[in-house]
Amino acid sequence: MLFVTVWVLLNVFAPLCAVAPFDPAPYFWLQGLVGLGALLTTTIVLITQTRQGKLAEQRAQLDLQVSLLAEQKTAKLIALLEELRRDLPEVTNRHDAEAAAMEQSTDPHALLDAIKTLQEPVQTEAARALQNVLTDLA
Repeated sequence: MLFVTVWVLLNVFAPLCAVAPFDPAPYFWLQGLVGLGALLTTTIVLITQTRQGKLAEQRAQLDLQVSLLAEQKTAKLIALLEELRRDLPEVTNRHDAEAAAMEQSTDPHALLDAIKTLQEPVQTEAARALQNVLTDLA
C-alpha cells in the first residue's frame, strides 16, 4: 500500500515541480505492476497449497501404516497372553470369545476389498491414500 501511495503522490505532485509525471492517471504502469504482483502471489499460494496437500497425504499414509502396525502388534500380544494363560497350571482354562476375536489381526487384503466395494466412483484423496498403504502392506 505504501508503494502505491508513493507512486500516486509522485505522479500527482510531479507537475507542481515542473516535472512530467512518469505514469500519469490512469496509472498504466502501476496497474501492470499490481497485476504482476497478484499473479506472483497467486502462483506462490497455489504452489504452497499443493505442497501442503502432498505433505498431508503423506502424513495420513504414515499414520495409517503406524495404526495398522500397532493393531497387528496388539493382536499378537493378546494371542501371546492367551497362550500364556492356557499354559499356566494355576489359571483356570476358560474360553474368552472376545480375546479370541481380538487375536485376529486385520487382513489388509480384506480391508482393501471392502473399501473398493463400498467406494463410490469418485475417489477422495484419503481413499486413494488408504488404498496405496494397504496395497503396500499386502
